[in-house]
Amino acid sequence: MENDTNITWHEHRVTREERERLHGHRGCVIWFTGLSGSGKSTLANVLDHMLSARGAKSAVLDGDNVRHGLNAGRNILKETHGEEFAERFGLGFSAVDREENIRRIGAVAQLFCEAGTIALTAFISPYRVDRDRVRATMSDGDFIEVFVDTPLDVCEQRDPKGLYKKARAGEISHFTGIDDPYEAPEAPELTLKASEQTPEALAGEVIDYLVGRGILKVSAA
Repeated sequence: MENDTNITWHEHRVTREERERLHGHRGCVIWFTGLSGSGKSTLANVLDHMLSARGAKSAVLDGDNVRHGLNAGRNILKETHGEEFAERFGLGFSAVDREENIRRIGAVAQLFCEAGTIALTAFISPYRVDRDRVRATMSDGDFIEVFVDTPLDVCEQRDPKGLYKKARAGEISHFTGIDDPYEAPEAPELTLKASEQTPEALAGEVIDYLVGRGILKVSAA
């Protein structure tokens, strides 16, 4: 019998506040959004390293990495689960598949946040409504939207995976910035100009923001 109302939320014995006291900082989700090649993953990893050096508990959820497992595509799932399963649960890059991709990762990021961890997500997440839906699932102040604002021409020049070249040649469809739209945040918590500063400088801006918000303590160094 399929009935998703026969479920009950269970409170954990170890509270979020207790975990945050143990970690010495608050949990949150830092949601990096921007075009492919804008520098999201690089920035998230530099920030993760800087947080680790401060003794903070953080985790990076990267768009490509997640699509190898949790949000795997049909071809990946078909090898291990079969055609029917892959067709039902595998994710591509259509608008509805992107919506589900962001819904799933938003739920995972929220779990990290509730466990007192700083979750760093690096996803194009091109649609404003999908990002806003993730924000709406979290407590006020937990979702920190960071727009990695790198111009399209700079992203194309970088093209680290050769995807823009393939998209321009018609070898890839539904590619954000070429034949699919990217909707920039209207009121992000932070906007970072990744074509004008080093990843270390930009990560430092995020650290300063977290300290200013009381999420991180001021460094003793």
